[in-house]
Amino acid sequence: MTSHTRALRRRILTPNVSETRLDVRGFHVKNPASRELLETIGQTFLAGYAFAVEAARHDDAVRRLEGIPNRFRGFAYEGATMGFAVLDALPFGGSTNVSRFLAGAADKHVYMAYVGIGWAMARVPRFRFGRLAMPDPLLRWLALDGYGFHQAYFKTDRYVRAHYQEPAFPWPAGGPRSYVNRAVDQGIGRALWFVCGTAADRVADTIDGFPEHRRADLWSGAGLAATYAGGADEDELRSFLRRAGRYRPQVAQGSAFAAAARVRAGLVVPHVTTGTAVLCGMTPAEASALTDQRRPEEPDGDQLPAYELWRQRVANDLVAIGRN
Repeated sequence: MTSHTRALRRRILTPNVSETRLDVRGFHVKNPASRELLETIGQTFLAGYAFAVEAARHDDAVRRLEGIPNRFRGFAYEGATMGFAVLDALPFGGSTNVSRFLAGAADKHVYMAYVGIGWAMARVPRFRFGRLAMPDPLLRWLALDGYGFHQAYFKTDRYVRAHYQEPAFPWPAGGPRSYVNRAVDQGIGRALWFVCGTAADRVADTIDGFPEHRRADLWSGAGLAATYAGGADEDELRSFLRRAGRYRPQVAQGSAFAAAARVRAGLVVPHVTTGTAVLCGMTPAEASALTDQRRPEEPDGDQLPAYELWRQRVANDLVAIGRN
């Protein structure tokens, strides 16, 4: 493929960067700093996506991804994985891009990579889902988290304000299908951190407007975003945790998972340390170690996926040791 063709492919496949602006999205603006943070995250995600779809070789994309600052590099890898997944799903893009990416540079960003696959699920025809590589049966549920984030981010009125849930999402073909909407809600919860402009009380108010049976997963996703993306100071995070009430263990679990993603990728920055200190009562390294220790080896059950068992174990441990 020529450089001209790759550039054309980038222009056709890459969303417009204006879509990341808070005013375009209609998201809340807490202050100029939070606007800059969230728009930089969106722009970095799209840059990673573009690196993937126009790369002649994976190494070309990786070199550019590694030049992204630590605070934002995980988002670039997320976007790149979406780009490679879109290429895999389309007739002219090949079929092993994600598999090769996960086996190489994306391995240490694997959590964000699976979320990026979920973004691709929201953009490609559903009959092409079978071409999307998700070799880890435990982490495949993160793809639905990514799908939920995408829908809440781009279809905010329907998924956030109208509380829409899809009645029969066509994936996965097997396993505990009853868990699908719960995994999607975890992504919607993450997106609320962006929709509400990192304003912790506004996020809490928005979650309180959802049906009660959905709130635990929404709080978990919001806790993950608060730690991974940042944008709130220690006082705001303490208020956020108070507002969570009986869902504090879910907030702590989300924060611990964010720490695990940052630690594995070597991308721990100061706001992550603040997030885990407030929401988990731990350092990022301690929170990451806990998630590693509680990672299940058993397969999905008929009603409960191993991924949910993992989340519950981490939440319960944080309660048992008095960290939440």
